[in-house]
Amino acid sequence: MFGIIGGSGIYDIVKDAGSVEKRIIETPYGDSSEISIFEIYDKEVAFMPRHSGDHSFPPHKINYRANIWALATLNVKQIIATNAVGSLKREIPPGSLVLVSDFMDFTSKREKTFYDNEVIHVDVTEPYCNRLRSHIIASSDTISTTDFIAKGVYVGTEGPRFESPAEVRMFQKLGGDVVGMTGLPEAVLAKEKEICYSSICLVSNYAASISPNKLTMDEVIEIMDIKKLEIIDLIYKTIENIPVEYDCVCLDALDGAGA
Repeated sequence: MFGIIGGSGIYDIVKDAGSVEKRIIETPYGDSSEISIFEIYDKEVAFMPRHSGDHSFPPHKINYRANIWALATLNVKQIIATNAVGSLKREIPPGSLVLVSDFMDFTSKREKTFYDNEVIHVDVTEPYCNRLRSHIIASSDTISTTDFIAKGVYVGTEGPRFESPAEVRMFQKLGGDVVGMTGLPEAVLAKEKEICYSSICLVSNYAASISPNKLTMDEVIEIMDIKKLEIIDLIYKTIENIPVEYDCVCLDALDGAGA
């Protein structure tokens, strides 16, 4: 099964799906967000709105472990996630789609692993699945945007506030390209479940001090309204073109990770 984790504004992906089964999965970490199961090009898909259907969970309160556990329970083996982000570089303008390839984790209070009571060190040399990324890149030729960026470093912050100008300068010096509040620990938890995971980040604004304006959620919502159909089209095209049968290093992510 294919998984889609939708960030702000991507909930419309289910609207024209035809027959949809709704499920909430009980996990050792609590209930998951509601999952919609349907088909895209005859391939079974599980869609999960990260913030819940009514957008009620702020980024620092999302139950990331329950959500990834639930998708793994449904035998999801590949996940495309979407994340709204701020740009740390002027050459990555609002409206850009960035297919991130690495991350830095500055979150502080989140439950970041399934292995609290075991000595497991998962390797993240390949933070996002390069095989899945290659299929998204190939499918990007079919969308209209001229601002598709095929790699970048994601900086994960705790939120819910936006970042300070000093933090933005630090992230820039460290090599960050975009900054967001929802990409981590989600990517790592998927790795621990040996699920292929890739994230399409939509740049909704410039980060603090880069933008001359006060940062507001209105910017995020406005950009999402403009670009959401483009992101949904990219996801559909990727699922249409991706092989059902495949081999990937992500499927063996825990090999050698134990003590």
